[in-house]
Amino acid sequence: MKRDDILDWLHEEDGRRLGGLWRWADTVRGDNVGEAVHLRGLIEISNYCIRQCGYCGLRFGNHELERYRMNEEEIMACVGEAEAYGYGTVVLQSGEDYGIEAKWFESLIGRIKKETRLAVTLSLGERPDEDLETWRKAGADRYLLRFETSDNDLYRLIHPSLPGRKSNRLAILKTLKKLGYETGSGIMIGIPGQTYASLTQDLHLFQRLDLDMVGVGPYIPHSQTPLGQGKWKRMISKRDQVPNTEQMTYKVIALTRIVCPEANIPSTTALDTINREQGRELGLRRGANVVMPNLTPPPYRTQYEIYPSKGGMTEVSPDCHSLLNHRIHSIGRRVGTGRGDRVHRGRTTSPFNGMDLSFSDFIGKNKNYKLRGSKIFGLLL
Repeated sequence: MKRDDILDWLHEEDGRRLGGLWRWADTVRGDNVGEAVHLRGLIEISNYCIRQCGYCGLRFGNHELERYRMNEEEIMACVGEAEAYGYGTVVLQSGEDYGIEAKWFESLIGRIKKETRLAVTLSLGERPDEDLETWRKAGADRYLLRFETSDNDLYRLIHPSLPGRKSNRLAILKTLKKLGYETGSGIMIGIPGQTYASLTQDLHLFQRLDLDMVGVGPYIPHSQTPLGQGKWKRMISKRDQVPNTEQMTYKVIALTRIVCPEANIPSTTALDTINREQGRELGLRRGANVVMPNLTPPPYRTQYEIYPSKGGMTEVSPDCHSLLNHRIHSIGRRVGTGRGDRVHRGRTTSPFNGMDLSFSDFIGKNKNYKLRGSKIFGLLL
């Protein structure tokens, strides 16, 4: 898919054509990663953070937030829940918290790997290379680090570097790959100052990085952040500003699936926040194949407030777990088994894959679609 095609889809508002995009992405998803929805148990182990990011409620400057850091036994209790529910992965997530000492965390990872069959995904921000190497050797399987935007000017505005340490997330992603991690990244959609051109560039960067996991979700303002308060601004025209809407998020999920056909793509918590009735299901129908139920103990969960009102489908209890399974089955999908690692096919079996594939190529190979006039409309049965 060429840049101009991506840009056109980002601007597209015709419901019938967007129906075609949803079907295209769902077909690529089915042919490359199958019908399984993999469940990753999310454990938010600490809300301490040394960063001053302009968008995140965990930022160091948010003095309204009560801080916490889970101990080993609390974390292992959550890990036990994940195994009991049959999940294949636990995701250990925190702010960039150096109170999480590398050696202590190495021991924790080793214990999880010794006592369970779970894959371990880490999402702890920008840590030194030696920490990343230590944790990989201890058994950590995956690492998530969003680059947030490929627009350097916007990145410097929303994600200030620490004193004496320049932030370079693309370099860290390269290191993670070299260390043998399955590597994930992603962006926010509609962050103030984000243009359609830079979002198009983000999508191409996903493909060039050959990411194993890609997470995209809408920007949701937080009142205790400079962006949420309108204090940090990048002057762009209104027509260039990407909206942080539900529909734009689905477009980006769908386009991400088409350009990264083998990647694991979550239907995110943020989608469930902005559409509690069916946000997660719509994300799954438009290219996603992962859900991350939240296992964080309730006393801590409300304090891990990256953005306001997190929740919805991510609540986990025996009843909620059964409901989650029901919701997945209700859209014709099944709950995945095992770790759900990325499968490197080398050559995909999908006839619809390829960066240069056009929408008309897809329609030509699918009898459920047809051309109408000078435009192509996706007609869902």
